[in-house]
Amino acid sequence: MTLHDHVAITLIGLRCLALDPGAQARFWAGVLDLPADGETVAAPGFCLRFVLTDRPKTVQARIHLDLTSGSPDDQRAHVATVLRLGGQHVDVGQDPSERHVVLADPEGNELCVIPPGSRFLADTGRIGAVNCDGTHALGVFWSRVLDWPLVWDEGEETAIQSPDGGSKLTWSGPPLMARDTPERISFQLAAQGSEDLARLVELGATALSDGWFLDPDGNEFLVTSA
Repeated sequence: MTLHDHVAITLIGLRCLALDPGAQARFWAGVLDLPADGETVAAPGFCLRFVLTDRPKTVQARIHLDLTSGSPDDQRAHVATVLRLGGQHVDVGQDPSERHVVLADPEGNELCVIPPGSRFLADTGRIGAVNCDGTHALGVFWSRVLDWPLVWDEGEETAIQSPDGGSKLTWSGPPLMARDTPERISFQLAAQGSEDLARLVELGATALSDGWFLDPDGNEFLVTSA
């Protein structure tokens, strides 16, 4: 019996805290060239859901999006779109020689525009990767939870991708960022029933309350009813 026979857990998308959820949804809809439905942007494979908070962003995010581009002109156009819609260039310690461009949305959430020719992201889409801070064990955990195969497993770096294709979920390995502030961006999942929730704990998650769990690295994620 496979893990898929045991679990029916799916990734709904990313739950993103925002001071102005509607404005954030409109920004990301413009960047991704997708319609916004109130405070949600339905990207291929998952959604970006913006949820009101009164707490501004103060530290580098542990999750960010890597956006693909098809040519040098395309990359420049994507960067120009981010800036035109209210984004900005940011410095997260990147090497000046690196070809990807590090930006942030209007509330400071980081994103990268990847140059053309990335073989790793060639079989994805506009959102090439959801790039996460995390250990090797965390990548294995999410592979088992979602029943998505590991498509990269080198040293401490891991990546998984749905069998149907689309964006990859990646984990960069140590050194890890500090976890002394709540996540602004977290995974939101849908589960079929109590057996699925029990399976999450069996795989290494810690149940909190109101549908919230901690993954093996201590990151919060939300599980709702399918």
